[in-house]
Amino acid sequence: MALHHLLPAEKIRLTAAAADPAADPDSRTWALVKTDAFEAVQLVLRAGDEISPHAVPGHATIHCLEGRAILQTDKRIELTAGDWLYLDRGQRHSVSAIEDAALLVTILFG
Repeated sequence: MALHHLLPAEKIRLTAAAADPAADPDSRTWALVKTDAFEAVQLVLRAGDEISPHAVPGHATIHCLEGRAILQTDKRIELTAGDWLYLDRGQRHSVSAIEDAALLVTILFG
């Protein structure tokens, strides 16, 4: 099933997506927008979930909307609600949830 991308000026409440009973319980990602310039994704992790080490082709930002997660790069970084950080293009990282967490991930291309 293709992920829905928001239209220009279409509004969504990001933290509500984590609790949406109509959402696929196995899905951890909601694609928000994807253009030639950037992609925005809400990533929802349940406590204990892990995303194995990987890298993305652009510069990325991660904003922890709720919960607690660990971002592992060359160092271990704990993210809590309100925390924001930047990753360099191609920087290898993994993510694991200490407790249920929602993250806004933005990838800038070019």
